Order: sequence, then C-alpha cells, then structure tokens
Amino acid sequence: MTRRAWLFVLGLFFFSAPPARATIVYHVSLAHPEQHIFHVTMFIPGAQGGVVVQMPAWNALYQVRDFSSRVTNVRGRVRPDEAGRPQTALTVVKLDKQTWKIDPPPAGESSDDVYVDYQISWDEPGPFSTQLDAHHAFVNFAQILFYVPGRRGEKSDVFLQDVPADWKIAVELGRGEQPNELIAPSYDALVDAPVEMGKFQEFHFDDGGARYRVVVDGTDWNLQKLGDGLKSLVAYETKLMGGAPFPEYLFIFHIGPGDEAGGGGMEHANSTAIAISSGEAAPFIAAHEFFHAWNVKRIRPQGLEPVDFTKEQYTRALWFAEGVTSTYGSYALERTGIWSHSQFYEDFGNEFDDLDSRPARLWESVEQSSLDAWLEKYPMYRRPEASISYYNKGKIVGLLLDIVIRDVTDNHKSLDDVMRALNDQYAKQGRFYRDSADIRGVAEQVCACKLGEFFARYVSGTDEVPYADFLLSAGWQLKKETQVFADLGFSPGRGPGESVVASEISPGGPAEAAGLHEGDLVIELNSSAVPRNLIRWLRERKPGETIQLRIRRGTVESEITYGLGKREVRAYHMEEISGAGEKQSRIRNGILRGTTD
Repeated sequence: MTRRAWLFVLGLFFFSAPPARATIVYHVSLAHPEQHIFHVTMFIPGAQGGVVVQMPAWNALYQVRDFSSRVTNVRGRVRPDEAGRPQTALTVVKLDKQTWKIDPPPAGESSDDVYVDYQISWDEPGPFSTQLDAHHAFVNFAQILFYVPGRRGEKSDVFLQDVPADWKIAVELGRGEQPNELIAPSYDALVDAPVEMGKFQEFHFDDGGARYRVVVDGTDWNLQKLGDGLKSLVAYETKLMGGAPFPEYLFIFHIGPGDEAGGGGMEHANSTAIAISSGEAAPFIAAHEFFHAWNVKRIRPQGLEPVDFTKEQYTRALWFAEGVTSTYGSYALERTGIWSHSQFYEDFGNEFDDLDSRPARLWESVEQSSLDAWLEKYPMYRRPEASISYYNKGKIVGLLLDIVIRDVTDNHKSLDDVMRALNDQYAKQGRFYRDSADIRGVAEQVCACKLGEFFARYVSGTDEVPYADFLLSAGWQLKKETQVFADLGFSPGRGPGESVVASEISPGGPAEAAGLHEGDLVIELNSSAVPRNLIRWLRERKPGETIQLRIRRGTVESEITYGLGKREVRAYHMEEISGAGEKQSRIRNGILRGTTD
C-alpha cells in the first residue's frame, strides 16, 4: 500500500476521510450544546517546519472583539505513521493575543501534516455573533475557526459533528459527500457564509433564475406574509440592479421576544442573517440587507480589501456602503408598496430629526464618521455630542444626491443609474472603488455635471444640510411640529455584551427617583434582553408607561420599576407640495416609483 493510500485509510478511521480535494479541514463538534462549547479539530496538510494559526480579531461588525479570548486548550499533534505508533504531541507556543505557533514534528516523524485541537465558547444571540445552546446553533465561522496566514485562499472543508438528529442545517455553501460536510473554495468564502442549525421552519421561491431559501427560527410567524414581502423586495431590487449576482441566496431569520437584543441584520455575499422581536419588522431589515448583495459585498470600497482579520480596516465610504444602502432600503419598501407614501415621508423625517439632534454634525463629516466606525463600541463615542452616524447622514445624502441628479438632468438620470454604473464598472470587473472619489466620479459621469461642491459641503464637509431647499426641487416641503415622546430618563450607551450603560441621568427624573445611578449596567428591559435599537423601541412607547429594568452595579444585580418620562421636541414632517410644478412632480414621482423620463 502506498503512503498516500495508507494516510487515506487512517483518515477514514480517525476523521471520516477528509477529501483529497480539500486542503484544510475542520471538524466541529456540537456535543452537549447546552454547554455552549464548540470542540474544533483543524487538519493542516503540508506543514513542513511547523505552522502558525490565527483567530480573527473581528468579523461581522466593524469592531475588534478578540474572539481568541474565548479559545481554550489549544493542542497540536501529528497523525500516526505507517507503523501505527501513538500520536505525537507537538509544542504549541502562543505568540500574541490571536496567534499560535505549532512546532514541527520531531526528527523521525514521517508526517508533515498537523492537527490542532481547541475549544471555543459562544452563547450570544444575534446575527453579529455565534450561539450554541440546546435550542439551536447559529455560527459565524470566522468566530470559531482558526486560519493559516498566507493560506486563506486554499480550499476548506468543514465537518459538522454531533449535530442533534432532529436538527436541520441551512447554509449557502457547497455540500460534500459525507454527512454534514460543507465545502468552500477558500477560508474567506467559508467565513462569509453563516450557518443555522435547529428545528427551523423554511420555504423556497425562485426569481429571475435564482433560488431563494428562507429559514425562520423562533416564535411562529405568518410564513405566507413573510414570503410575499420578500418576493416583492427581491424582485424589485434584482430588477433594479440588472439581475441577481448569485444562483442561490439564503435568508436566516431569528424572530421572537429577546431576539431584538441581537437585532438588525448582517449581510453576506449570498445570504443574510436577521434578528428581530416581531415578524412585522422583517421586510424593513430585509430590504436593507438584501441590497447589500450589491452595495458593499460586490460594489466594494478598496479600503476593505483584502480583508485583514488581525486589525481595523479603514474606509471613508461607509456613508455610501451602509448609508446609501439604507436609502435603497426605504426606496424598495416604498416602490414595492410595502410602505405607504406617509410611511416613507415619516421615515425620512425621522432621519432629519436624528441628524439635527446630534451636535457632532457641526464638526464630524460623514466621511470621518465612516472612518471612525471602529469606535462605535465605546459608549463615550456614541454620545450625540461626540459623533454622528454614517447610516443616518449617508441615507440623507443618498436621497439628496438623487434629487440633485434628477434635477440637473430633467429627471432623465437618477441615483439608480449611478448604482448600476458602479455595478458595471467595479463589481462586474472585480474592481474596488476608491472611496468618495470614485463615487463622485461615476455620479458626475452619469449626470454629465459637476458635483464637487455637493461632496465638499455634505460628504467631506460639515455644512448644515438645507433639507428644505433640496426637497423643494422634488415637490416636497418640510414642516416642524412639536411632538411628545417617551423619555427613559437617561442616555443609553453600549456596555459589555448586550448590556446598556446608564449615563446623563435626568436630574429629578423618574429613573433617578427609582434609584438608577450613573454607570449602572442595564442588562434586561421588561424581563427581556435590551433592544439593540433602544431609541426606535422608545418611539413605540408612551409617556407614563411602566417599565422594569434589571441593572447591575458592581457585582450586585437588582430591579427597578418606574414610569417613562416625557420630552417635547420639534420634529420634522415631510409632505408633498399640493401645487408643485410639472418638473417637481416628475422628480417626486420618479423617486417614489423608481422611474426616469
């Protein structure tokens, strides 16, 4: 028997035959999911002279979260040789917070292959993290799997082991010949495909030659209603962009009480994961996340390529990658009829309010906000006087840029044409754009006009945005009216995990009267995890409504109950001008319908 055949037999005995086509193989055991621990074995062939492995420091969010802090018991070994001698342990040395060096086999060992065993613990809900419990498993692979620097482009196989017999698996990766075997052409492709395992509901539909799979974990939801909304959004956005850039796509939904803790969505090349407390919100987030299949996953800023998992990567273009994607999320909801005109107007009115409520708009540009995305995990940075949101202002800039292009071209061109041109000139050519410079260049090409002043004042600059002046060109007007909102009695900042840090407690307010102190961690709200978008949650409450907070002060936890306070604000209200001119009406209708003349 040849050495290759002998190693293949040994592989069958020990690891269910890592296939010859794969270079690096992972075996991930879900045994005892209630313990929240993944047991991982990584097989690395051709590791002459030893090998270095790393755990990504970031993934899914623009935040360094140091996943290596969850890793324990890293061990290296080689397989038995032809003589069947016992496995040989290899020396493992940790080089820094996320890097390990495995020494080469000692003299006399015949194998250059290395196995690395380790454990990693995860039990965090939401699309940006990983969770393993008795109910289900949701995995972002970059958060549990090592990689070999310099070998991320090699093929990867993952064998999911000890999966409960009644669990199903949903992931947008190739499937191998062995049970629960997943195949990826590279580590980067592997970690861009989250996997859901559990007893989820699911359905499929086709559109434009592509296949869509929808899986739903959590409380029961009207799958027919969810499907109708998704079909409308998918059909509109793929038609807008000239067809789907993939043959298959996967929607993963976590719906139910508590899922808003990890709320929101995370885009991937051929899938998205979305967590929400109610199915009613599913279309709103799906409209944004699905458009990311083009904008950011394929129409991509150069600053994010190639991906470096060891440190922050900076770009000044998140205002476009995320903010303008939000513009199109609202466009899609309006243009498919999921939203009414009044909902569309209310949505943008809220965006104007949000930007005006942040004093930092006077000194932080939307480009700088993009650059500073890596600071968002710090509560001090998130304060209104310390930063603006590239989502918020970017969404506004997207609408205003659309109006400018339509106005100067007599509604013959639009932001839709800019998106399609970026797709043709960059995504389809495998190129990445140079932040705002290339966005401006393509926009000027589309409109045959100069946009330098617009970009200097509202993208790289901090001029106050004259919303009303821009909206007038599209037959809209802005009014300010006094609105009454519920008030928490403190400013929420992000704490560890899913907690919120209480700061700027209102003197004499109900929160202070109930005993809330500066720096307290709010770990539960109304017996559920704290919503990720607490401000939006608050908009749905009324002054005087009783809430219950579970707080942690030092090592002591307690509960406080109080009625929400009241605050009056002057809010923007966007509405149509009844006597709008012919050109204004054409531009307005073009934006609402997604058409040009």
